[in-house]
Amino acid sequence: MTRAYYSASSRSFATSDPTAVLGSLSAALPFAVEPTQRAAWQTEVEQLQRLSDSLPAAHIFLEFIIPRMGRRADCVILWRGFVFVVEYKVGARDHSASALDQTLGYALDLKHFHETSHDRPIVPVLVATDAEPEPVTVTWGAEEVAQPIRATPDTLAEIMRTCASVSRPEINAESWEQGRYRPTPTIIQAAQALYNGHSVEEISRSEAGAENLTATASYIESVIETAKRNRRKVICFVTGVPGSGKTLAGLNLATRRMRGHDEEHAVFLSGNGPLVKVLRSALAGDALDRNPSGVRTTRAQEMVKASAFIQNIHHFRDEALETAGPLTGKVVIFDEAQRAWDLEQTAKFMREKRGKQAFSQSEPEFLLSVMDRNQDWCVVVCLVGGGQEINTGEAGLTAWLEALSRRFPSWDVHFASQLLGSEYGPDGAASSGAVERAARSPHLHLSVSVRSYRAEKVSEFVAAVLDGEPDKARAIYQHLPRYPIGIVRDLSQARDWVRMRRRGPERGGLLSSSNALRLKPDGIFVRAKIDPEDWFLAPHGDVRGSDALEDVGTEFDVQGLELDWACVCWDANWRWTGAAWEAFKFSGSSWKKVRDPGRRAFLMNSYRVLMTRARQGFVVFVPRGDIRDATRSPEIYDRIAGYLARCGIEQPVPATASLAPMATFRR
Repeated sequence: MTRAYYSASSRSFATSDPTAVLGSLSAALPFAVEPTQRAAWQTEVEQLQRLSDSLPAAHIFLEFIIPRMGRRADCVILWRGFVFVVEYKVGARDHSASALDQTLGYALDLKHFHETSHDRPIVPVLVATDAEPEPVTVTWGAEEVAQPIRATPDTLAEIMRTCASVSRPEINAESWEQGRYRPTPTIIQAAQALYNGHSVEEISRSEAGAENLTATASYIESVIETAKRNRRKVICFVTGVPGSGKTLAGLNLATRRMRGHDEEHAVFLSGNGPLVKVLRSALAGDALDRNPSGVRTTRAQEMVKASAFIQNIHHFRDEALETAGPLTGKVVIFDEAQRAWDLEQTAKFMREKRGKQAFSQSEPEFLLSVMDRNQDWCVVVCLVGGGQEINTGEAGLTAWLEALSRRFPSWDVHFASQLLGSEYGPDGAASSGAVERAARSPHLHLSVSVRSYRAEKVSEFVAAVLDGEPDKARAIYQHLPRYPIGIVRDLSQARDWVRMRRRGPERGGLLSSSNALRLKPDGIFVRAKIDPEDWFLAPHGDVRGSDALEDVGTEFDVQGLELDWACVCWDANWRWTGAAWEAFKFSGSSWKKVRDPGRRAFLMNSYRVLMTRARQGFVVFVPRGDIRDATRSPEIYDRIAGYLARCGIEQPVPATASLAPMATFRR
């Protein structure tokens, strides 16, 4: 496998014809070379050839592909057992924060996802060609990834000699390059990669995860082709363990059908408003940055394209109310189908918001009726999560099965046997007509977690915590050595915990339950709504972004999305009594106990969502309370903190201990 546009030993590179090197780079580029790119390459090649003379036994890779990020590092140099990731900013007079983050991101990506880089020290270096030399401190992280170093063409060699002053075992360049790359993209990165033509195999962390997702897509595509051929209407339910990539599976299917079958108008629908807004904005922004066609477009134009691909299910529903005919789209993927509204909630919405007084269908029934308007064929794919219902009126799986049994008996039904498990809550629907006539396939259940490369057992740990099983939770936590979870009683310490761990392009953020109203005295204002696009996408340094650790995201803001590091702020609405969890709602000026089982489940699920958003680790902030405030009893918060400690969560070691200066030098 060739991961770089150009690869050579330092001796060979130093004596190569620069024109030949540029020719190799140009030939590998999948589109025409722009003048600015050629000029940048000329500068880099000239400077790196001079550098190679002073680095015997090094190996040079130019334009090294970083699959998960869909980018290329300008240069990777293997020397004396070290991996140097060198990014050039030709003509730059300073080292911008965004460029430093970009360079560090490449280094972290290699460390975490490139198998032959796992045990190698990695040094990210940003070269600003027109900057003034400055003193440099080389600081190493706990995983032997240095903080990004500011360099100039004249200081690069000295930086490398200083870092590699004590050599490590040599790296075989060919073996290193051939090392397996097993990435774990965020859902935003995955959507961008798939939208730009990458395959799910390129962005999946494990062979098993890729095979699982590929098998699911292949099975559904076979169903689609059969439906087209036999003029059938079909529904497929896709289930999966937490973090198995159900949304990724839906995006993968939608992009595959979009690229190969334009006439189907495949569309990805979600009722998760923040997810839709964030993905659309991310796709539009990425398209502008990449500009693969070379044709200048506007953000508004790219948003139109992204909006045609990812749609809000409620807008789809409203469009269907205005017309009696079929809508565009033969293949429709419904994300988080378990969150569709039941009859009561749908009727209430239609009556109060749309002026339809006699509406008598649940949201699943109405959506199926819209697709049923197609005269020949159609395929509906429902992505179903277990234990994810977090709001009043969410129907779960039952409403879908009831509608198929009662009103759409001619539709073909496909699902995996796991669909009938208790976590999906079919409530007796297992004996329905839809279930009895269904074709069952294991390919419609995603059994491999692909979310967290650090820990596949986080969801299992969280389930034990919320189920009131501290001994089980503690036992599971022993299998999470690379996934730190801490507990603090001071919010400033919690912020420091996140800040000191977040590196490069990683994101951190504050999370809290939407009814955590008594965190207000500690500075957590859950009623101050965030803009999801800014919160998830704003660059570091932008106070609107999650990294500022000022605005808090609730379960409604973050479900289906991810952070790298999180602070989960815990209030007294979900409290440990000493023997079990109890649910409360803050109303007026006091806490009221929640007795309704459904509402209690919503609250528990909200904490499940919050505790499973972080890919690399999280800290729990439990306030100390105030003896002068009956709504913030210290005894309540102490019980919560004590229970979490029994589950294995401990006071964290300060993250500053993981960073140590190695050397400082001046020119």
